[in-house]
Amino acid sequence: MKPKPSKKKSSKRKQSAAAADVGPLKGWTAIARYLGIPLATAHRWASEGMPVHHEGRFTVADRDAVSAWLGRESHMPKPAHVMTKDADMAAALKESIAAARKRKR
Repeated sequence: MKPKPSKKKSSKRKQSAAAADVGPLKGWTAIARYLGIPLATAHRWASEGMPVHHEGRFTVADRDAVSAWLGRESHMPKPAHVMTKDADMAAALKESIAAARKRKR
């Protein structure tokens, strides 16, 4: 009989996934996955000014800097809010509506 997978492993995966949602984005794949875009688009956006830098052989991006850049590129009054698995969509929507109402005045 095969042993059943431990439930502890799945909780460790959840913790590591949550930990992956903080800190710098290391590598083109991480940058593209965070933004929900193809790798080629991430490369193009970097050539168009998306803030990335090199650490050794890796291309690295700061989440806050990328959000601020996306906001500026989209002519938003605030940095763009990139929706991740753990993001509070309702809070982000309320914030966006409030910002839009302020712009109308």
